[in-house]
Amino acid sequence: MRLSVLLLLFSGCALILTPATDGCGPGRGYGRGRRPRKLSPLAYKQFSPNVAEKTLGASGRFEGKITRSSERFKELIPNYNPDIIFKDEEKTGADRLMTQRCKDKLNSLAISVMNQWPGVKLRVTEGWDEDGHHSEESLHYEGRAVDITTSDRDRIKYGMLARLAVEAGFDWVHYESKGHVHCSVKSENSVAAKTGGCFPGKAWVRLENGTRKLVKDLLPGDRILAAAEGWQPVYSEFLTFMDRDPSAKKVFYTIKTQDEPPRSLTLTAAHLLFVASNCSDSHPVHFQTMFASEVRPGLCALVSSDGLNLHPARIASVATQEDSGVYAPLTRHGTLVVNDVLASCYAALDKHSWAHWALGPLRLFYSLTGLPRMQQEGLHWYPQLLHKLGVLLLNPEHYHPWGMAETER
Repeated sequence: MRLSVLLLLFSGCALILTPATDGCGPGRGYGRGRRPRKLSPLAYKQFSPNVAEKTLGASGRFEGKITRSSERFKELIPNYNPDIIFKDEEKTGADRLMTQRCKDKLNSLAISVMNQWPGVKLRVTEGWDEDGHHSEESLHYEGRAVDITTSDRDRIKYGMLARLAVEAGFDWVHYESKGHVHCSVKSENSVAAKTGGCFPGKAWVRLENGTRKLVKDLLPGDRILAAAEGWQPVYSEFLTFMDRDPSAKKVFYTIKTQDEPPRSLTLTAAHLLFVASNCSDSHPVHFQTMFASEVRPGLCALVSSDGLNLHPARIASVATQEDSGVYAPLTRHGTLVVNDVLASCYAALDKHSWAHWALGPLRLFYSLTGLPRMQQEGLHWYPQLLHKLGVLLLNPEHYHPWGMAETER
């Protein structure tokens, strides 16, 4: 009886929440069509969202100037969209250079401008800055910010132009001056966090029968090595992928241990890893979760040598590398041993216990039903929805500095 009530409650919640996502339910176009939403211009000096530009809820922190001689210069892509006018007063093409995300949002905005004012185009007065014309730590130095006007330079339009920029998906828009609107986006690294926390396609796990299997090949029902309370090894059922994108290329953190044989675990920046400062004591209380990007040599991780036990091993090095494929498996226990290193199934939020509790309904749903549960490419709607709620309800300090953004997913 209790189980039936629980399932009914969960089903009711799912029906209520599902329309909030694009991935579930009938989606757009179902039932009565919605009336076009009336857009209101931004007021002079107003910015959206109503937080500082370089905070989690907006475009995120400054990550360093990009120069033509720096390794990161390859992150900048020229924008030759004929529907956009670039002022390019330096005659170097610098204003056309920007990150892919900035380019995508700008191109989208260009269409909105032409639809709003036939015969008028979007105009970029400032893009990537290589000459130091902006304030210290300006996102213009990273190709993540643009200053825009309309081609007719009609300042009466700029409030609505700012609103259109918000609608186009810029992560922060500021009606900064009477002469232009300032827009910026999250970094490519930050956007990578929308996949939450993941492992690359070549990562592997141990199955209950003693064999290894690539994470990307996991199937519902596979029992893989994980950990229960007290760091007791357990073979936990794989339920579904919370994120899955075989073609994605991301920057991963590779954490290597100094024991014999050394272990090497690769995971995204926002993924949670169990670590402790003292390798001589494996008591559960001393192991806490930490974002992969914050792990440092000298800390200790929990590793397995034979699938029968977990023991501490000191971390020898932490490095970054680019790899392909992103996979975020969810197990019944919320943990898993990948490449013989214990990790959480969760990411973005700094509390493993909170994430495990929040994902409880999803784990229960997949555990008790025989419904198909292989996640299609992209971020699963449930953790995506949870993140949106969490950003509204929780202190931003509990989230990874790059955010999960874009579900920010």
